[in-house]
This record gives sequence, structure tokens and C-alpha cells, in this order.
Amino acid sequence: MAGAAVTVARAAGRAALHPRSTIDHVRHLPGMVPALGQAVKPILTGRIDDWRGEYAYTLGEQAFVYGFPYIYSAQLRHAWVTQRRNPSTVPYAPVNHFWHAERLLDATYRDGGCPNNDTLYSAAWVNLGNEPVILSHPDMGDRYFAFELVGITSDNFDYVGQRTTGSGAGSFALLGPGWKGKLPAGVRRVKEAPSPWVLVLGRTLVSGPDDVPRVRALQEQYRLVPLSLYGKPDAEVPESRDVLTPIPAAEDPLGPWKTLNAMLAENPPPSHHEVLLKQFAQIGVGPGLDVEAQPDAVRRSLVRAAAVGAPMLKQQTLSGDWVHLVNGWRYPPPQMGRFGDDFLKRAADQSLLGVAANDPAEAVYLVNFEGADGDKLAPGGRYRLRFALDALPPVDALWLLTAYREDMNLIPNPAERYSIGDRSTGLRWDEDGGLTIHLQSDRPGQDEEANWLPTAEDGTWFVVLRMYRPHPEVIDARWECPPLTRVA
Repeated sequence: MAGAAVTVARAAGRAALHPRSTIDHVRHLPGMVPALGQAVKPILTGRIDDWRGEYAYTLGEQAFVYGFPYIYSAQLRHAWVTQRRNPSTVPYAPVNHFWHAERLLDATYRDGGCPNNDTLYSAAWVNLGNEPVILSHPDMGDRYFAFELVGITSDNFDYVGQRTTGSGAGSFALLGPGWKGKLPAGVRRVKEAPSPWVLVLGRTLVSGPDDVPRVRALQEQYRLVPLSLYGKPDAEVPESRDVLTPIPAAEDPLGPWKTLNAMLAENPPPSHHEVLLKQFAQIGVGPGLDVEAQPDAVRRSLVRAAAVGAPMLKQQTLSGDWVHLVNGWRYPPPQMGRFGDDFLKRAADQSLLGVAANDPAEAVYLVNFEGADGDKLAPGGRYRLRFALDALPPVDALWLLTAYREDMNLIPNPAERYSIGDRSTGLRWDEDGGLTIHLQSDRPGQDEEANWLPTAEDGTWFVVLRMYRPHPEVIDARWECPPLTRVA
């Protein structure tokens, strides 16, 4: 889950995630109610009256899975570039400009997305279609930071940060597909982007509220400068908000497909997808194609495919069958962040789940909904998580445990404490050097309060263990996180 900086995607993609408005809109279109009846008739009778429509539907489902990250990215980019909401916590910036979070999040933030309150986010939509853009940052000392570089399909293509490029001040060229040229002295290349448009997601560690001003000062030194302006002291990067406007399905049932076709034209797919795209072209899906030019039966089937496709992706994500389960903890697959040609996981478990996902080498997030007994975590229940001395989360940066309500928001509590981890002050260690964390809604005894993580008194809740720069044994699940044990 990408956290606070990407939670606005929940709103930006609401039509895609919750197609009820689309379906209701379709029902009121002339001729569409009979079409919906026709769509379910083969299920009831076992007979196919229109092979073209059925073929378009089955092919359309595959095209929707393939194209969902393009559609979702278009919605997110438009929202972050053109729709001002609350700039202190929700991204809003022109193309090729950073937006920076101004404060740590707490329980007053209700946009969901499982935000953390230990980093400040930075985000930018960058256009590499005309020329490279230079990303620069100051000396970061020993502070954890990372800039995740994400292609239009939600796959990462590289990182700039403590783990990959070091903490010293540096400038790094973001290169569009096929760019050839010479870079200024001192500018380092990162891997070539797979698409002209990319998303930069930055995370900078904050050691508590008093540290926020220092991090904000660092953020103000983060730079994105087109190559043609780099090194010119007085040059100002133009402020453009000219991005493609996605067509909501609630306004036009074929809107997702029109958005997809425009995005594919803007961000050409890799050449090895040619055979697949030839299949999709038969139903009007592809770079620059016009779905309106398709026969009525095909158009109706495409509407049906988009309306069914979004909840299908959501269900696949919630099923959890793509993770490795250990003591109730969901370990992500090693391909996380770069699912590539695994189009289903790319759409559902990477794009839909969090817009983008860290490479496991950068960060692993373990999610847990249940106790050691296999039951769901109980409202008001008391639990313990104990790490033995030699079994603490093995990381090179940091780890932290955070609790959330079912709506993926932080849990209000009188202590205003939302996470606990290796940087928490005042932790009390067990006599043998281990660490016991107390998860409960009410305050524990005085001896245990320093190790208390407040949970929900009512309703469903769950926890996420974040590990930044984890050791290999975390990535391949050789390190097994202990279970959450319920205390009577």
C-alpha cells in the first residue's frame, strides 16, 4: 500500500472501483435495458444468439485487465495535476513539479489508503516525451529516503535513494524511451523509463513532530528540471496542467475504453505485446482506435466488460490468494512492484491496491487480519506480539507496526499514538532482550504503556508491519513474523 500520498486515488478512481453508478446510468440509456437482459440470457438458456457480442465481452474482459493501470493512472494524474483538494495532505502540482506533504497524518485524516505517520511524501507527474528531466536532492545524511520511479502501468523501473544511489547530494537524469544524447557533467543516469509519462513517489523519514521542519527544509531542496533548463540559475520550470482528461464511466459508459485508447496512444505499449494488441484491436481497443466505430453488439459488450471487470479485480485483491501466509501475516510475492506481463496481478495487486508498490528490496509491508487462533482480530480484544531477541524484524533502515480500521484509516485514541517500532522512544525491553508489543483499545498497566499500540474498541481492525530495506530473509519469507496472540 503506497500510503498517504496515493490515497487520493481512492477518490480519483471511484468510478472504476465502484461501478454501481455506471450500471445505473447504463440502465437509463435507451436500448440498454434489453441489452443487459441479452447479456444474461446465455447463462439462463445455454444458447448464444450473438457470437460477436459474446466474443467481444470475453476479449473485453482481458483488455480491461490489461488496460486498467492506464485508465487508473489517467484518473490519478488528472486529479493530482488539476484538482485542488487539500494540498497539505493530498497531491496537487503542475507537471514536472513536486508536491510535498506538509504534516504527518493522524486520525483526523479520513481518506483511507492505510497511511503511515512516519514519513512525509513527495509526488510528481513527469513528462519525458520531449526531453529528460533531472531529479536532484541535497545531502540526506543518515536519514532514510527514497524516490520510487514508476511507469504508466504501475511497474517500477528504478529508484533514487539511500539504498540504490546513496545519501550524498546528487542529480539523476530521468530518460524517456529511446532517448539518445549527452548529459551534463555530474548528472547520473537511471534506467530508461518504459513510458513517456512517469510518476515519482518520494518518501522521507520523519522522527516525530519536532522533526517535521527539518524534513520540510529538505523537501524544499528537491528539484525537477528539464534538461534544457538544467544549470541555468534563473530558469523557471513552466507550470503546465495540460494532461489528458479521463472520461468517467458515469458520463459515458464507453468512457473507460476511450480513456484507455488515448493513454495507449500517449504511452505506447512494449513491442512484445503486439500480438495481444492485435487481438484487442478487433473490438476497437488499442492506441488511437475508436470504440464508437464498433457495431452495437461490441459496444454493449465493452460496457458490460468494464462494469464487471473492476469488481472482479477488487475481489481478486481481497482474496489474498496471491500472497504467502505465515502466522496470519500476508507476505507479498517477490515480483511485487514489477509484475510486468502478469497482467492480472499488475492490475489488481499493484495498481488497484496502491497505485504503485515498492520493490521488496526497498520495503515489505505485511498485513494481518487475524490472531494466532485463526479468528479475526476482535474489537476490544487484547493481543500481544512478541519478538525474541534474535527474531526482531531484520532491516537496514527501520520497521514499524501500525493499526487501522476497516476503512483503512488510523484509529483515534487518547494517546494519539498510531505506530510503534524500532525508533519509538521509551520502549521497555523484556528481561531476555526481546520486545513485547501490547495491542488493545484500552490503556494497559503503567509498566506496559510504553509498548502499547492502541487498537479499535469496536468494528473491524487490522495491522500492517512495514519494514524498510528488509534483509533477504524477509523477502523470501525465511524470517517468520510471530503471530498475534490473544490475551484473556
